[in-house]
Amino acid sequence: MKMQKFIVDKDYKSIYIYLKQREFSENFIKNLRKVEGFLRINNEIVYINHPLKTGDILEINANPNTKSSIMHCVLPIDIVFEDDHYLIVNKPAGLATMPTRSHYSENLAGAICNYMDKKDHNFVLRIINRLDKDTAGLVIIAKDSISQKELNDINKIYHALCYGKIDVPLTIDKPIATTLNQIGYNDNKRIISPKGKKAVTYVTPICFYEDKNITLISCKLVQGRTHQIRVHLSSIGHPLVGDKLYGSNPPCLTKEDLNTSVPLKHTALICKQISFVHPFTNEQIHLQVDYPEDIKTLNLIK
Repeated sequence: MKMQKFIVDKDYKSIYIYLKQREFSENFIKNLRKVEGFLRINNEIVYINHPLKTGDILEINANPNTKSSIMHCVLPIDIVFEDDHYLIVNKPAGLATMPTRSHYSENLAGAICNYMDKKDHNFVLRIINRLDKDTAGLVIIAKDSISQKELNDINKIYHALCYGKIDVPLTIDKPIATTLNQIGYNDNKRIISPKGKKAVTYVTPICFYEDKNITLISCKLVQGRTHQIRVHLSSIGHPLVGDKLYGSNPPCLTKEDLNTSVPLKHTALICKQISFVHPFTNEQIHLQVDYPEDIKTLNLIK
């Protein structure tokens, strides 16, 4: 059982009040009540209504939730960073992050659960940033509830290949809405709509490849809506290379461009960099991954 220590900063009438002021969820607090020993003060077992005094060392079970029931699968995992709190991996394009009907037995979630089962038999999956199946790059997994809650202000930089020439930085501020099929269910496609949720994407050009009419760009999201980069770039006439959902017949391409189009089987989008201040060590974490091999073999990116 992993216990996380906190040094109490002032007097509190109860542990419950302390946890609520630190914005722990009711579900997390509820789970702490279930088993004796999940809460300790100065090495003594206590309960949720126990008072706290300044300087007390409060220990909380960092993982009181029920173990994830996701089916395990044996897949290679490219681990970029790991400590007692976080696991950060480089996900390949084509691998679903979570189980779906079409990717139930092979997905990143199942591979992570299989890997972590050897370290923590009661592991609960907590993926901080989910990537689309076709998007490659860095994915953060918190190893317990407290680690998930305490991680804030993650700076993520995406790189993408888009059609057409972008030669100045852009700010795309367009609300994104979910489309529904005829029976009212989400059909997985997003659209620009005044009824949608606010979404802002900052786009910075890196390099224009004139012979292919393709620009390598860097993107930073403010909100991080589903498909945000893909929808936003398509909305300004610069869809991402390989994006079959939002990139058919892009207006920035001529017939000649289409004849020499880049043969890529997935969207050319990667979560390239992640940085954050580690909430438990105060260390500045900055991680970066290389471009996937199939993008590098296009001979566009060196």
